[in-house]
Amino acid sequence: MKLTEAKEQFTQLWGALGSGWGINRTMAQVHALLLISEESLSTEDIMTQLSISRGNANMNLRELMNWNLVYKDIKAGERKEFFKAEKDIWEVAKRIARERKRREIQPLIASLNVLTDVDESNKEAKSFIQTVNNIHQVVTKMDAAVDTLIKVEENKFFGTIVKMFK
Repeated sequence: MKLTEAKEQFTQLWGALGSGWGINRTMAQVHALLLISEESLSTEDIMTQLSISRGNANMNLRELMNWNLVYKDIKAGERKEFFKAEKDIWEVAKRIARERKRREIQPLIASLNVLTDVDESNKEAKSFIQTVNNIHQVVTKMDAAVDTLIKVEENKFFGTIVKMFK
């Protein structure tokens, strides 16, 4: 397989994975393109390589920057903006987990807390409250798992520092 073909397939694969995770396919493809690019790319480079409009490229680059997955890269003497992706995949996973927690898990927990405040106390209301509480328990465990994922490397890092000073 030629490198260009492999890169194209990777970009398509990452786009499909992204849409499966609930993000825009094009956003995932822009991220994939920047992940596999040795050099930072301009908006025009991204538009050309993915055959997307300027508006689509700009919108997805802004959103990737909001997720802290992509950064602007200033090049001396260039008027164009260039972009590069965070290349440390473990860091990418942590940032995605942190952002999904903020956007999805935390609002869900808050909504579930409100839903258990039901005025009625009949059998149907008790069943409803039990179901909501069960969902709340699972989501709370997911929240804790995300926290653990985010903190694992921090703990490993501090453990390594402590060992160095012993």
